[in-house]
Amino acid sequence: MVKKTRVIPGFNISMGLAILYLSLIVLIPLSTIFIQTSKMGIEVFLKTITDPRVVASYKISFGCAFIAAAINAAFGLIIAWVLVRYDFHFKRFLDGCIDLPFALPTAVAGISLTTLYSKNGWIGSILAKFGIQGSFSTFGITVALVFIGIPFVVRTIQPVLEDLDVSIEEAASVLGASRIQIFIKVILPQLIAPLLTGFSLAFARGIGEYGSVVFIAGNKPMKTEIAPLLIMTKLEQFDYSSATAIALVMLVFSFLMLFVINLIQWKANKYA
Repeated sequence: MVKKTRVIPGFNISMGLAILYLSLIVLIPLSTIFIQTSKMGIEVFLKTITDPRVVASYKISFGCAFIAAAINAAFGLIIAWVLVRYDFHFKRFLDGCIDLPFALPTAVAGISLTTLYSKNGWIGSILAKFGIQGSFSTFGITVALVFIGIPFVVRTIQPVLEDLDVSIEEAASVLGASRIQIFIKVILPQLIAPLLTGFSLAFARGIGEYGSVVFIAGNKPMKTEIAPLLIMTKLEQFDYSSATAIALVMLVFSFLMLFVINLIQWKANKYA
């Protein structure tokens, strides 16, 4: 009997290394949030997280992140469809531009968007004519989150579209289905799972985004102040307990929302 040789160590060693790495990089850092918050006491903790300024920052961060993720889910699907199903000039260039938010420093993106959407900017001056304020508003925050979140949706849907069997669509067309019927009944059910995955990734990134938002937000308390900025403000004031308390609420809400999205995705895969 020939003994199989493995390039990667066996299960016990591999599992141990995986748990060790995840513990050092993810679990232990996150556990410090719970440990630091536990030192506050229930009354102080509840008073901190229910402060009107903190609650307003939660609403702005989660609300703008959700809207931006929804916009990215819609337009990300369209962009992925165009890149996969059509051939045109500068296709490779456009495909490469999708990853630009990954490579571009978030501070540079924030400054650029603030300049474009300010009252004197190219886009902001046009929006001002319609009474829409670009920079220093929740609209500007949403724009920044759309910018940094679009690659997650496109890169999640794109490989699934490339692997779809075109013969199924051709068979549906032969049987008399229209283009809309083919898309809704044949293609869309197979895209629900990756679409939800892209949405959840964009949403999660938007909740904790700081660099690209802090410039365009304007940081007005109760109006355009995001939760990550409030955490930074508490840290600069050496109020570590309050900072970790705010971070803990964001962490719990993020886990709950991702759990719900993953549950919906699991059901979509089950009944697909």
